[in-house]
Amino acid sequence: MNKIDIQAFFNEPTNSITYVLVDQASKQAAVIDPVFDHKLNEKSLGVAHIDKVIGFLDRNNLHLEWILETYAHTGNITAAQYLKAQRGGQIGISEHITKVQHSFQKAFNLDESMACDGSQYDYLFQDGEVIFLGHVEMEVIATPGHTPACLSYKIEDALFVGNTLLMPDVGTARTDFPCSSAKALYQSIQRILSLPDSTRIFVGYDHKPTTRKNYAWETSVLQEKRDNLHFKSGFSETGFIFLREQLDKVLPSYEPFITSIKANLEAGRL
Repeated sequence: MNKIDIQAFFNEPTNSITYVLVDQASKQAAVIDPVFDHKLNEKSLGVAHIDKVIGFLDRNNLHLEWILETYAHTGNITAAQYLKAQRGGQIGISEHITKVQHSFQKAFNLDESMACDGSQYDYLFQDGEVIFLGHVEMEVIATPGHTPACLSYKIEDALFVGNTLLMPDVGTARTDFPCSSAKALYQSIQRILSLPDSTRIFVGYDHKPTTRKNYAWETSVLQEKRDNLHFKSGFSETGFIFLREQLDKVLPSYEPFITSIKANLEAGRL
């Protein structure tokens, strides 16, 4: 029997999912990828989504232990600082956020006074590190590719992969940002797919294709191996890299993401 309860909160303006993980015995909670309501090219931010998450914590008398980022997001704006101010908790991200800060600062001509040492965060995780949510172990797994700072979090039979893998009918993350790597993404996906087939995978985004009626965010290692559009069992590294790079060439420009990127490199300090 699982000790961890998982609640998903879908944010339609950004097509992203925020997860609340609860250790039922201790009432300790972790929030993965909290976001504001925000649409690209709009200056306003909404708090309805993150306030729903806070409401859930309050109604269930939960103590917020961790605020976990799967990476420095591009298509949304993290509400990590807002959530911390309201309910406490430590904000954690990959130790390689420093690489992202340096490369994005240079590529996008961002404020040179921005610290690029990860000091905006409370905790910088190393690959393979084990942390605790209440009494339950959670493993931190480096899954770079989309950015060098992408992480997945494994607790019990559940894996939270952010943008590394998407629903099988959507595919995988883009790799055309500064310091992205299709090769690294391939290797990260191989690492994920080496887990037991029954491992539940919770994705960070769902850009629902027209062939599917409803938004979705839970899949499995077996489903990804069998059905992922971009990556199936036996697909070679060379073949994946070629496909991913061809797909990236026709994606919309990431210039509209710069506002989000600036905020997220500062852990959501606006």
